[in-house]
Amino acid sequence: MQTGRSTVRVRDVEFGGDEVVLIAGPCSVESETQLLTVARAVRDAGARMLRGGAFKPRTSPDSFRGLGEEGLKLLALARAETGLPVVTEVMDPRLIPLVSQYADMLQVGSRNMQNFPLLEELGRSRVPVLLKRGMGSTIDELLSAAEYLFRGGNDQVVFCERGIRTFEPSTRSTLDLNAVPMLRRRSLLPVIVDPSHGTGHAWMVPSLASAAVAVRADGLIIEVHANPALALSDGAQSVTPAEFDALAREVAAVATAIGRHTAVPCGAR
Repeated sequence: MQTGRSTVRVRDVEFGGDEVVLIAGPCSVESETQLLTVARAVRDAGARMLRGGAFKPRTSPDSFRGLGEEGLKLLALARAETGLPVVTEVMDPRLIPLVSQYADMLQVGSRNMQNFPLLEELGRSRVPVLLKRGMGSTIDELLSAAEYLFRGGNDQVVFCERGIRTFEPSTRSTLDLNAVPMLRRRSLLPVIVDPSHGTGHAWMVPSLASAAVAVRADGLIIEVHANPALALSDGAQSVTPAEFDALAREVAAVATAIGRHTAVPCGAR
């Protein structure tokens, strides 16, 4: 383990140690078949946790906003099937008890980083939290959001850099890899990176994933869909299971080069 840094445990997964943790799964839980297909594939490729949205914050109310509790039940089913702990987003303080019944880690999405009532309730919950940086938020504001969790008594927090909104329109966001060493300098908490939301383009995700590991991110969260063209949300930034398998092997090599490791042995085929 890296001396002096905090670690966060989610079941048997540890963030902040020598392992670079791979989290993968679909943007939205769409069906049992869709979820289990992806969950099995990412587990076999080296993912240590499963991501999937049951409640989705969408700009348009007409967009697919998730299956709700049915999606949570499917995530729990996938966990039982694969052994992968689950991380999913919670958007409403009133839903924390419900989501906590099914998930092992609760995600605060970019749009809710400054939802202070949500942060206060999550602080009291003591469930591990994945805290995403707001798309228009500074490092100071992200650190202050974490302080709300600490004040409630919850220090089981992992930061996630997911890209910020800039003047550049060619990508969905501008992935700010500067944030990784800066957060590691200013906080002892683990830091992971989301190159899927950080770029919006599936073809860019492997390169940015490797770059994130090179700047010492403690993990990655990757969107994976068996048929991205048919995804109900964020298909353009979702890699296929085969692409995730190749990505996992690439980042394993980078991790080994800097003295760390993933669940995928370096050079595995």
